[in-house]
Amino acid sequence: MDRRIAVLPEHLANKIAAGEVIQRPESVVKELLENSLDASATRITVVIKDGGKKLSQVSDDGIGGDELDAKTSFLRHATSKIATYEELEEIRTYGFRGEALASIAAVAQVTMKTRRQSDDAAVVVRIDGGGAPALGREGREQGTLVAVQNLFFNVPARRKFLKSASTEFRHIYDVVLRTAISHPEIALEFVSDDETIFKLEPSPLGERLVDLFGERQVESFIPVEERGPLFSVSGYISKPAFGQRTRANQFLFLNRRYIVSRNINHAVYSAYEHLLTKGTFPVFIIFLDVDPRRVDVNVHPSKMEAKFEDEQSLYRFVSGLVRKSLADPAFVPALTLPQGKEAAEDIRLRFTSRQHSWPGGAPQGNDWVFPPRIDTVTGEILSENGQGGRGLAEQLLRQPDGPIPKPARSGESAQELGPDQGVSTGIWQLHRKYILSPIENGVMVVDQHVAHERVLYERAMHRFANAVGATQHLLFPRTIQVGTGEYSLLQELLPNLLLLGFEIKLFGKNTFVLEGVPPDVPKEKEENIVSDVLALFQEYQQAGPLDVRENLAKSFACRSAVKAGDPLTETEMRSLLVQLQAARMPYVCPHGRPVMLRISIDELDRRFGRT
Repeated sequence: MDRRIAVLPEHLANKIAAGEVIQRPESVVKELLENSLDASATRITVVIKDGGKKLSQVSDDGIGGDELDAKTSFLRHATSKIATYEELEEIRTYGFRGEALASIAAVAQVTMKTRRQSDDAAVVVRIDGGGAPALGREGREQGTLVAVQNLFFNVPARRKFLKSASTEFRHIYDVVLRTAISHPEIALEFVSDDETIFKLEPSPLGERLVDLFGERQVESFIPVEERGPLFSVSGYISKPAFGQRTRANQFLFLNRRYIVSRNINHAVYSAYEHLLTKGTFPVFIIFLDVDPRRVDVNVHPSKMEAKFEDEQSLYRFVSGLVRKSLADPAFVPALTLPQGKEAAEDIRLRFTSRQHSWPGGAPQGNDWVFPPRIDTVTGEILSENGQGGRGLAEQLLRQPDGPIPKPARSGESAQELGPDQGVSTGIWQLHRKYILSPIENGVMVVDQHVAHERVLYERAMHRFANAVGATQHLLFPRTIQVGTGEYSLLQELLPNLLLLGFEIKLFGKNTFVLEGVPPDVPKEKEENIVSDVLALFQEYQQAGPLDVRENLAKSFACRSAVKAGDPLTETEMRSLLVQLQAARMPYVCPHGRPVMLRISIDELDRRFGRT
């Protein structure tokens, strides 16, 4: 049957439009909660039944409204939040579209009771599935109550897609939980099927988190805070050892509005780098404070997404702050010697490497600042050498008669900083494998190979990103012949090898001339270093997908680092620790192995029977 184009009846258009905003009971509760917050409520109660399918009710003690407000609020595009285009450019409220109540009323049975402080009684409005409103009056305290019953009762096709009551409850719980976190100053009660899920009184954020997550979880949090001219960040992140198997407890708030941002989430993940056990995710509660004129929250009907004016700078700001917060000697793995039956078991203290794919490939240019640092006054990301391991250096290199040495410049190796001065600083090499240094509350054990590997890896990534590679020219260039496969790989990687500091000229017939190497390459290893790096590159490539430059940086660092069994002078050990100080993540190597372990004085006292 042929049909002519016609305008849909209003009641049918409203039901269709409702699907953009109201997808399930969770959407109802979210919209009603946001209205209560915008009404300056200090106490909010959420009541649901059958996972919100039978009832979703939100009541508050906000400013309320009169009869005209009550009737107008159910019209499409009716709102008190904005009136001009300029106000749309600077959204400071949670609701502003003027669609929520109209959409809800089109697909449910809705009752609103609202009263201003100056009125004698509350206005009551009842709407049944988009029908005409019925008005009445009754007594109640100041504020507003909206009860939404039998959601989608007149749209069976949508109602049948609702999940079980327990599933819908979990979605609603998430919405109420986010509100409880983002507004700890508000009293909030949540009741489901006549059972009180939680009843929270106003409190500081830390206490609110204890009420919601428990003391044990909150004890694993690290506070983060940084304020800058463009944006400010505050909140909490979890210690690496307290990662979780799911992303459930990850909360990101923009001007206290919960949002989802894959880019900002990745900024947090990238800061953890190799600290997380494979298959685990960090917990975080992060508040972004951004000038509303520099962000657009009107990009999706659910208002769960936002578009930032300068997302790249925000990415660096967040990642740098999290990385700086994690760079604390307190997070060095502690060695606790087992007792009893545990004494016969192996002690395994290895981090499992967990890779994160960078958006659009490996970091380029200023995406890899060596190491990144945040100016604590302006909040700007700076490019000078930072203090990622400063706290570590203050412990490992403390001297009674002098300051901590400066970090090595890019290109300086541990063997190039001068002869041993013979001054005792309390640093020893154990079995030509580990560096021992007493610290304030015990002793630190540093694996010399993985420590140097971390330093060289970050230096290599810095050279890739900023094209600042240095080359040490060989007195006598070497002509080297390799296999066909190796020569093909060399041709493919040649531009990146040049950035690392290798000076290579292809000579044809599987032959190349090595005229220079990076300053980090140990003497007497120049001739074999290229083949060693290429072989390890292929090994890593077979083990799993890695970005080419990251793979090459890891391969070069592993082959160029000092090895277990290499003797180090005291000056060389000190130099290595100073270079480790400048690393953005000094506590794990690029493969996830711990760089150092801490044995506390309390543990030693316990083992020697002093406690």
